[in-house]
Amino acid sequence: MSVTSGKTRPSLTQEILSHLGLANKTAAWGTLGTLRTFLSFSVDKDVQRLLRAIAGQGVDCSAIMGVLTNRTREQRQLICRAFQERTQQDLLKSLQAALSGNLERIVIALLQSAAQFDAQELRTALKNSGPAEDVALEILATRSASHLQECLMVYKQNFQVEAEEDIKSETSDILQELLLALAKGVRDRYSGIIDYNLVEQDVQALKQAEAPSTEGTWVLIFTQRNLEHLIRVFDQYQRCTGHELEKTVQNRFHGDAQAALLSLASVIKNTPLYFADKLHQALQVDKLPCQELEE
Repeated sequence: MSVTSGKTRPSLTQEILSHLGLANKTAAWGTLGTLRTFLSFSVDKDVQRLLRAIAGQGVDCSAIMGVLTNRTREQRQLICRAFQERTQQDLLKSLQAALSGNLERIVIALLQSAAQFDAQELRTALKNSGPAEDVALEILATRSASHLQECLMVYKQNFQVEAEEDIKSETSDILQELLLALAKGVRDRYSGIIDYNLVEQDVQALKQAEAPSTEGTWVLIFTQRNLEHLIRVFDQYQRCTGHELEKTVQNRFHGDAQAALLSLASVIKNTPLYFADKLHQALQVDKLPCQELEE
């Protein structure tokens, strides 16, 4: 293969930032972004701004993104309801009709409820031709029990099938067992008391589960014990064996099973760091130039 063109297309990140014009803005800490409540929030002003953005001769993408990417999900849901009340129109459908491509994709993601977004992402991950463990594990392993229950209810409503049925039909072996166990939401809740006897029992069970046909032990411990307990299991395992549990996973498992257990181990040990790594990886990929290649 040879490179025939050095031209690059703007990435999703670059396209969004170009509409936001952040380089020309100065803002107080906490006034931009979707994680912190927008302090000067006015649902009426935001509805009017969005109406003006799509009602003119040209769509004002910067205004749309300026609103939606600087409000929390709860604030965006208030905007959706207010827009419906004032115009008798669905905000998402109105914006979909006005936008296309990457901006349409990001707007859809921003305007869905958290449960709707996770249900759609879980469905896409399970039905995609590629491996399902990455996104599926992230959703099933990092959401609260109440949020996960709502997500699975939305999944059934939207797709007329239980998520567990899709997991059974689209995955196999230990990956299937892990996803099904996580979907049940039966992980122990931390009571504030560490059972050190159980910690030692789990460490010994994992040490003995390096032989074939012992996958069930890994599934049970990784999906049913609370995170505080598991962190101590990981530490004690390393003290007893002289190496991290992840090394055993790499030697013991392969393919989807290995990737799933390693991802789950990352979530267990440090969930914020797991998401930080995912964000870093996504941004690094997004920076790669889109090059036209020919044989």
